[in-house]
Amino acid sequence: MAGIYIHIPFCKQACHYCNFHFSTSLKFKNDFIDALLREMDLQKKYLGKEQIKTIYLGGGTPSILTSEEIKIILDKLYSTFPVASGAEISLEANPDDINPQKLKQWKQSGINRFSIGIQSFFNEDLQWMNRVHNASDAERCIKEVREAGFENFSIDLIYGGPTLSDEHWQQNITKAITLNASHISCYALTVEPKTALDKLIQVKKKEQVDPEKQALHFLFLMKALRNAGYEHYEISNFAKPGYRSMHNSSYWKGESYLGLGPSAHSFNGNTRQWNVSNNALYIQSLKKNELNFEAEVLTVTQQLNEYIMTSLRTMEGLNLIHVKKKYGEAYSNKILTVTGTGKYKSGLINFNDTLFLTDEGKLFADGIAADLFF
Repeated sequence: MAGIYIHIPFCKQACHYCNFHFSTSLKFKNDFIDALLREMDLQKKYLGKEQIKTIYLGGGTPSILTSEEIKIILDKLYSTFPVASGAEISLEANPDDINPQKLKQWKQSGINRFSIGIQSFFNEDLQWMNRVHNASDAERCIKEVREAGFENFSIDLIYGGPTLSDEHWQQNITKAITLNASHISCYALTVEPKTALDKLIQVKKKEQVDPEKQALHFLFLMKALRNAGYEHYEISNFAKPGYRSMHNSSYWKGESYLGLGPSAHSFNGNTRQWNVSNNALYIQSLKKNELNFEAEVLTVTQQLNEYIMTSLRTMEGLNLIHVKKKYGEAYSNKILTVTGTGKYKSGLINFNDTLFLTDEGKLFADGIAADLFF
């Protein structure tokens, strides 16, 4: 089975930390939807005859679209691709876009899971990040989602920001648990190059992030959610049993997926391609029934490195037997030799030929993975 990701490249305003492709102008919204529908037709054979088990509308802010527009997009998907019965259909939504009427309409269109961009339950954090919603919106929308009959939803939280105290971070986690979120995604505030946040820090208008504070927040997060019964199934993701994100899990398992919309990536097992990150060029190309993308064929080494990076981030770990069977014994032996050094004593555990990150190791996951790359 495979997945489909749809990138909706519009937002009401720009969050200071965001480096995803988006526009705050809705000028080309109608043209974009027309182009998106054309792209579905042109890409309907990309995944072969694989059934689609997950559809994820991300962005940007997909909830900025009208309910009718979302229904048009989903109806076209259902008529173009072999969508499996009971497929996970996720919508990223901002709290200020959520209300009982929209929830009812989204449900009717087939949406059965939400990823809600809460980020914090405190106004000072939201204002610092330049979020549209406020703290009362954050709590209200979760209650409305539950009242509408949705049990499968995720909330995003950001930790380690200059305005977020240790006490408020603990309260954010407690609030998420109390509101009975079935899935929680948590990310350290990252200063990405060329973002508004990066520029504001450079001119001393905003404070730089503190790595030590972020590490403490992450360690507290892992302990608190583990004690609350959540599975820490990927470094940034926690779920109650039975509520993992099927779509994101398919990425970490190396399954095939098709990306639609400007900047969206696709992967079919051996090649990766990514659409142009420009709304106007994307639309112009599809008006001529042309796809505008770049592509690369992944070498065996690149595929192995990707497996190392993604598997280490999951609770299933890096399976050395899988590496030996798929890539060769020389590779698995080298990984075993490197990780057998004292450098990784506190960061990795080898259990039944599978490598797992310890809580301390999760603080340095990217660095450990990079050390194992070929």
